[in-house]
Amino acid sequence: MKLLMSTVAMVVVATGLSYANGFQMELEELAAGDISGIASSAEVIAAVKAQNEATAAFDQAKVDELDQTWRAETKAPDKPMIDAMMKNDLSRYLAGEQKKSVGLFTEIFVMDAKGLNVGQSAVTSDYWQGDEAKWQETYLKGAGAVHVGELEQDDSTQQLQSQVSVSVVDPDSGETIGAVTFGVNVGRL
Repeated sequence: MKLLMSTVAMVVVATGLSYANGFQMELEELAAGDISGIASSAEVIAAVKAQNEATAAFDQAKVDELDQTWRAETKAPDKPMIDAMMKNDLSRYLAGEQKKSVGLFTEIFVMDAKGLNVGQSAVTSDYWQGDEAKWQETYLKGAGAVHVGELEQDDSTQQLQSQVSVSVVDPDSGETIGAVTFGVNVGRL
């Protein structure tokens, strides 16, 4: 298995390509276990509910404005929006969960009903995920939805990883209220 991982990693690094995910089964098991446990935690549920209330009236123009601000801040010396996100309770919780995974999780970020980030363990390149499969294939599909992305060499971590996303469900109403994405280092499976 390690030899196969090394070969796949070399091909991905050498070509810069992504490949269909040969770890689908293992990643789906992880989604049903540890990932779903974090996605259904009180910390995630409370933060998503609060942000959904705050962003309910946002139209696409407001979403785009926030995303543009975030993207600009990723390259700027001053980062008030990013700093506020990284200091919120949910981001601190997610950073702790990432640390406890001992390298299995390379990133964790939670999205609201609009696809906007609610909290994250590391800074994402954009604030709005609503135009991406990680949100569309989970939030829009409802409770129990899982999306496993392709294997990719992560530029920031230099690890072969796949993103695994699940829907976030309000345990009281059964309503899908958001989604969460985990970067998973497949070398740690």
